[in-house]
Amino acid sequence: MTNKKWEVKRLTVNLAFSEAQTLDEYCNTTGRPATDVIRELIKKLGASV
Repeated sequence: MTNKKWEVKRLTVNLAFSEAQTLDEYCNTTGRPATDVIRELIKKLGASV
């Protein structure tokens, strides 16, 4: 039996250098992986729709 909570879809995102740098700096400062940061921001988008 599979756990649907952990089914994933892999995405490739093209970022401008400055955007990637901002994400890297944020992740280094907070100690959080980019995947978690992006996932949290997407969840916030869903809450506002």
